[in-house]
Amino acid sequence: MTAALCLHEAGHDVRVFERAPKFEDEGAGIQLAANATKVLDALDLLSKLSDLAVEPESIDVREFDTGDLLYQSRLGAAYRQKYRAPYFHLHRSDLIETLATELLVRAPGSIQFGAAVTKYSETEKNVSVQLENGTTECGDCLVGADGIRSAVRTQMRGKTPIQWTGNVAWRGVLDATELADDFMEKVVTNFVAYKKHMVVYYVRAQKAINFVGVVENRDWRNDSWVQKSPHKELMADFAGWNETVQTVVNLTPVDQCYRWALHDYQPLDRWCSKRVTLLGDAAHASLPFLASGAAMAIEDARILQRVLEGHETTTATRLHLALVKYQRNRMSRTASVQKRSRNVGQLYHLPGRLLRRAAFKALGTRTGKNEHFLPQYDANIIPLV
Repeated sequence: MTAALCLHEAGHDVRVFERAPKFEDEGAGIQLAANATKVLDALDLLSKLSDLAVEPESIDVREFDTGDLLYQSRLGAAYRQKYRAPYFHLHRSDLIETLATELLVRAPGSIQFGAAVTKYSETEKNVSVQLENGTTECGDCLVGADGIRSAVRTQMRGKTPIQWTGNVAWRGVLDATELADDFMEKVVTNFVAYKKHMVVYYVRAQKAINFVGVVENRDWRNDSWVQKSPHKELMADFAGWNETVQTVVNLTPVDQCYRWALHDYQPLDRWCSKRVTLLGDAAHASLPFLASGAAMAIEDARILQRVLEGHETTTATRLHLALVKYQRNRMSRTASVQKRSRNVGQLYHLPGRLLRRAAFKALGTRTGKNEHFLPQYDANIIPLV
């Protein structure tokens, strides 16, 4: 949706082919650092999202049972001033609905629901897509933003290798209005243990709480993020943890517990052809430990817009040169996010309190460069090469 808004802003006619018959109020929390909110601000969307978002005061890493603080990164007003944009928590559905609503205002009729793309065909003159319902649509350029199971990527690159991590992620959203006002501070809290961790934070203007809990599980290999699982197994995985975690787990609706296997994706060496390119998870899916999947897609969108604005695209050859430039300006950063996400996941699951304390103490002494890596990036103005 962000890509469609960016490209429409640049004067392109856009059409979004959405697989789902409609947008459902489902999903989980999304964390958007300043690198993402800068783009949303440039699209004049930040004020529309502010009422739905939570702006946390810090990221806290704590021991899984005692709650002892191991590491803290300040956010809030100081972060906003430093990086010229806020750090937001949003419910995924709120973000998508806001983007889609705004797109339909700016480009009426641009979203077609129930329109899964099954394959494409490109020529010197155009690119066409065949939809699941059998119809064909044509355009000048196809942006495959169809997620980790991307049909566009599969046709372009074949079956790409993935590695099963042996970890699964639980997710859930619960009603925060049932809890005391002082139940939890307005922070992101990551409770860490050996081979397990859980991240908890507010969404929906503090009316809901989102959690993601990762545990090692060598038996579960279903990677569908909408696969429901027994609440009792969620409770068992986090038995004996901090009181905050216990409350979150206990109050999660028993029919709203989701679990999916985590797979690691290696960077692609190419994600474009003459008239087709990939964006977001279709191009560079990463493990969730850096909480940057949505932000990378938003960055992609702005860079793609700027590249197409700066290039003559009237022929397939010229369009291809523009898409190669987009790819060139994104590959290194997204590959770095994939690698950093992998490394952070290992840090969260270290064995023993002493080792965890030492590791996060060391992290606190060298946060400068690492802490700036995500929020300092500004897709609106960064020089393109």
